[in-house]
Amino acid sequence: MKELIIKILQKALKKKKVELKKEEIDKILETPPSIEMGDYSFPCFFLVKKFKQEPKQIALEIKKKIGNSTSEFDDIQVSGPYINFFINRKNLAKKVILEVKTKKEKFGKNTIGKARTMIVEFSSPNIAKPFGIGHLRSTIIGNSISNISEFNGFKVIRMNYLGDWGTQFGKLLFGYKKFGNYKTLKSDPIKNFLDIYVKVNKNKKYEKPSREWFRKMENNDKEAISLWKKFRDLSLKEFKKIYSELGIKFDIYSSESLYSKNMDFVIEQLKKKNLLEKSDGAMIVNLEKYGLGVCLIQKSDGTTLYATRDLASTISRYNQFKFNKLIYEVGQEQKLHFAQIFKILELMGYGWAKNCTHIEHGLYFDKDGKKFATRKGKIIFMEDILNETKKLAAKEITKRSPQLPKKEIIKRAGKIAKAAIFYGDLKNNRINNIIFDIKRFVSFEGDTGPYIQYSYARASSILRKVKRKEKQFKINNLEDKEFELVKKLSQFSEVVLNSYANLNPSLIANYSYQLAQIFNEFYHACPVIGSKEKESFRIELVKTFRQVLKNSLYLLGIETIEEM
Repeated sequence: MKELIIKILQKALKKKKVELKKEEIDKILETPPSIEMGDYSFPCFFLVKKFKQEPKQIALEIKKKIGNSTSEFDDIQVSGPYINFFINRKNLAKKVILEVKTKKEKFGKNTIGKARTMIVEFSSPNIAKPFGIGHLRSTIIGNSISNISEFNGFKVIRMNYLGDWGTQFGKLLFGYKKFGNYKTLKSDPIKNFLDIYVKVNKNKKYEKPSREWFRKMENNDKEAISLWKKFRDLSLKEFKKIYSELGIKFDIYSSESLYSKNMDFVIEQLKKKNLLEKSDGAMIVNLEKYGLGVCLIQKSDGTTLYATRDLASTISRYNQFKFNKLIYEVGQEQKLHFAQIFKILELMGYGWAKNCTHIEHGLYFDKDGKKFATRKGKIIFMEDILNETKKLAAKEITKRSPQLPKKEIIKRAGKIAKAAIFYGDLKNNRINNIIFDIKRFVSFEGDTGPYIQYSYARASSILRKVKRKEKQFKINNLEDKEFELVKKLSQFSEVVLNSYANLNPSLIANYSYQLAQIFNEFYHACPVIGSKEKESFRIELVKTFRQVLKNSLYLLGIETIEEM
């Protein structure tokens, strides 16, 4: 409906020789504070300079150009400097219900990404390190952005780029040779890797032998590569267990090690473009004139760096997939790194570099307000997070439904735990930092994932009680709570589009919560079963709500539950 109003205003303004873009009108259009003032309002103050008239007169003239040619509105009124649009409630309700009924899980989809390929790189944990809080945000946000982009018509390739190369592996190889044994390692690989990593980092005298072990890796030393492969396989097996539990799937598992031998190609290109400089024996690209500092390409000892491998991997991805968009969902601390990579690719002559985007996110903080740090051994394991959340969810389910079999409690608790964690993150703007608080996330009340799942379950419960199987429904005059729900349902497609345009899942998350709130208000104010002439319409409205909420939660990576 908002789209239609924008088109009507654009057409009317064009008649007055004023052309405004859709985005400009969208920013100005308001929702009035009360329903008596209309459903949408267009203030005309900003047009004073262009029209050289009073805002009220401008509003009257634009209204005249609009006329009353559309059946989508009961009325279009001028109130002072505002043009107020009153939506035809019956028409909108019928349109929304029938469209959702027809499209079902496809309701809200569009084709703006049709025939275009997008790679989304997300999660990307480091081999031989715990999968914990540090990579959880990237996993949750990247998964949602992938879903949203696919819903907007893109062919999405979900990529997990594993950190499996670099000086930290020299530390692990040295530490394993000094402190470890394979039997102990295999019994609980990730926790043993962490123990080794912390021990090596505590003593500066281990830095030199650690660098020597990484140099062995770069020189393809048989023992070093054999140990590295064992570490990689053990880690990946553990990661895949977590992904399975979270319901996250990847199309491709890539890794830094794939590009560890392709550095000569990148370095040669940089030389040809006169981009490489020598600095204290190391090779750099100086980007200071672009305000991006200096990017280290090769260390003085000849070993490569994260930046070198990222240049090689990005070029390789374009050659293989000819992507239209490449999105890196990585924390905000990598902002400068990606700005440097994209600028270097541009200077190398790759025009497609402009289609590469870094989608940054803030950090999770502990309850003491401090960052979790692997190096000091201060970390929360993802496995422990899931187990704790499931326990809290199971406790709440048992309290509400003590008669449920244990197997069913465990099943529901798994879905609720995932919703709590995912929604607890995604309701926030991704660039913000978050205090990680599982007890708050898992609450069945307030702005939480379980509350939204409960709203869906409540709708399902209503529909299970329905005895009549009428295919037709009659719409009488809509009560305010009925129309409020219809109006919110009608906004889903617009929210989907905006969430993609801003690559911001919080728009979908907040919409889901608001929709659930409005449905619960409708449920309390408007009885569905036994509401005589209203029953058939209200049943269809509940069905419509249920489908739209399911579509919305799917975009967040959250499963619905029929009973809670």
